[in-house]
Order: sequence, then structure tokens, then C-alpha cells
Amino acid sequence: MTNTPGDDNAGDADRSRLDEPEDHFDPSLDDDDIADGDTLDDDSPDDDSDDDDPDADDLGDDADSRPATASGPLSPLTSRVGRFRQSAGELRQSLAGEASAHAAYAKLRERALPGGGGTLIDPRLDQGGVDIDEPGRPTVVPPDLTAAAFFDVDNTLVQGSSMIHFARGLAARDYFSYRDIMEFVWAQAKFRITGRENSEDVAQGREKALSFIAGRSTAELVRVGEEIYDEFIADKIWPGTAALAQMHIDAGQQVWLVTATPVELAQTIAERLGLTGALGTVAESVDGVFTGRLVGDLLHGLGKAHAVRSLAIREGLNLRRCTAYSDSHNDVPMLSLVGTAVAINPDTDLRDVARVRGWEVRDYRTARKAAKIGVPTAVLLGAAGGGAAAAVKHLRR
Repeated sequence: MTNTPGDDNAGDADRSRLDEPEDHFDPSLDDDDIADGDTLDDDSPDDDSDDDDPDADDLGDDADSRPATASGPLSPLTSRVGRFRQSAGELRQSLAGEASAHAAYAKLRERALPGGGGTLIDPRLDQGGVDIDEPGRPTVVPPDLTAAAFFDVDNTLVQGSSMIHFARGLAARDYFSYRDIMEFVWAQAKFRITGRENSEDVAQGREKALSFIAGRSTAELVRVGEEIYDEFIADKIWPGTAALAQMHIDAGQQVWLVTATPVELAQTIAERLGLTGALGTVAESVDGVFTGRLVGDLLHGLGKAHAVRSLAIREGLNLRRCTAYSDSHNDVPMLSLVGTAVAINPDTDLRDVARVRGWEVRDYRTARKAAKIGVPTAVLLGAAGGGAAAAVKHLRR
């Protein structure tokens, strides 16, 4: 069971619904096609008829041109799960994306409740979205309810890897060693450069990340994340990207972070910057304590696209009116999902894709050498240097 803030009814039934993927239609799917640990609803229909599917008419080619709708906290698209075929990795990413959107939606609703932090996007708006006329206050733009902006975090909003910054903060608090950081830096660099996961690297990284939180409270991770943001991340925000986020806020649009970073840290970054919320990696918890397992997998690649689509359904967003920003070719699925895609500090492959597709490119890096050798190498060198410096400081204590 995964407990999510603001959702007192999260239980086994919801978890089984979270297990349902959304893409790659295939009428021949059976239980043998599902990897261990990735279960589907046994009651899902086996035929190709859409006569009994109330959502069938909403799944055409133009589905994203209309505001998405939701009948509850989970995506109605999952009702067609019995007719999809996905690899085990795709299933995990689908689950990761759905869980991320579920957590984001719950957090948003929690903040909207009395005493929960007020309403978004601007507390000066009443429940009807009308400007509250008070002397000395500027005019507030009414919310644009069907448009939103989605920002990748690492090297798009934050200089370097937020996961590495987070790991440095944890190492400084003796959660694990600085050697672990260097192993993580190398694994992250290989993934960003090649765009392909090494199963051994992924497994080791996942196990180490989960081992330090197993048995710890979710409240502790939130508290530590806030401290680490102030110490390691606050001064590494790209001003140009922050200005873009503010532009969307000023237009009355929701602004979301989409990242593989733990959702607790991602939500802290979003809150500190005054954004709507964050889609991040969700770790399973029971009664406020982490179990040491992920819900699905780390959120990246296809998982980010799943998360954005699922959140759009819940929030009634028109994806063709939405904008996405990223630095990495690994995020092409997410960038391709929205009406406007912008490459920020792009790696070489994303720059090529942006040129072919006519996407806008913005490069905020001041060192032209970084642009020439590519973000992955620059990130590797910078992160390694930072990690080594931190390790030396730690050893001198």
C-alpha cells in the first residue's frame, strides 16, 4: 500500500489501479506478457470492442486537442489496460508516471484545503478566480485553466544534477559515503551521454537510494530535503529558466517540475520557487514510513510523458496549449507530448532534434566550452569536482 498526502483512501484497490499502463495498444496481451511484480486487472476486457468502454471516444488522434478530464484521482485511460502490450521496463515507467501524477494531484488538493497552504496559483484570487480588489495590489491575471508549463529540473532549472546535490547533502549527514556519490555520478553521466540504461548501474543505484530511506519517515525526508535545498540547490537555479517559469505564472498558468528526483525534494524545490507542484519519483510508504521500494521505477523518459499526460487528465489541461522545457534528449517523449517544446541548455542530440522539429533553443550556459563538449561531460566534471571537494572537506573534520 502506498500512502499519499491528502488521500486517506489510498489502499490496495488504488495500488492495483496504479499498476495499469496507458500506451501501446495490443489486443493479444495476456498474463504471460506481464513481468513479475507488474500485475494487471484480471477483469479487463479481452476483446477489441469499444462498445462498453465509456472512454473509447476520448482516445482518438485528437484527444490531446481537448481538455483532458478525470472522474477521480486516477486516469480513466487505465480502463483499457487489458488490451496493451508493454515491456517490463515500459510497465515500470507507466506505473512510475501514474504514481507521480497521483501524488502531485493529491498534494495539490491538500494545499487547496483550508489550512493546507491556500489556493494556487495566486492567493489573491478567490475561489472563482476573480481578482480581489484591494488598494495597492496590482491586477491579478485570472487563471488560464487549460494551459500549463512543465520543466525538467537537472541542467534545465538547476545547474547540475539535483540528485547529486541531494546525495552530497545526505553524505554530509552521514546517510552514506562520498564514494557512493562518485559511483552515482558516473552512472548518471553514462545514462545522460548514451541515453541508454545499464541494468547493473540502474539496479545498484536504485538499491543504494532505497536502502538509505527504508524504515525512515516521510517527514524526515521532507525536512532533510528542505535543508539540502537551502544548502546546495538554492544558489544553483538558472535565472533565465526561473524567469520563464515566472512568465507562465504571470499568465495564470500552472507550472510543474518533472524530474527523476524524489518527489519530496522536487516538491520542496517547487514550493521554494512558488510553482504549482512537482512530478517526481515516488517511493512506497506505509503509515508515513518508507518501505524501501519504488512505485514503478525512477521517473524518466517515457515515465515523464506518462506523468504529464495523467496529470493533464486530472487537471483538465489541453496538452496542445501546454509547454515543456528540457535539456536532454531523454525527455523527447515529454517534449513531443505538448504543443510547444523548448530546449534549454540542450545536449547535442536534443539540439539536433530541436533543429529538425523547429523547437526553440535557449542556452544559458556562459562557458562556450560547455556548449561545445556537451552538457553531460560538463555535468560529469562539475559534479565530480564538487563531490571530491566535499569529500576532502569531510575527511578534514
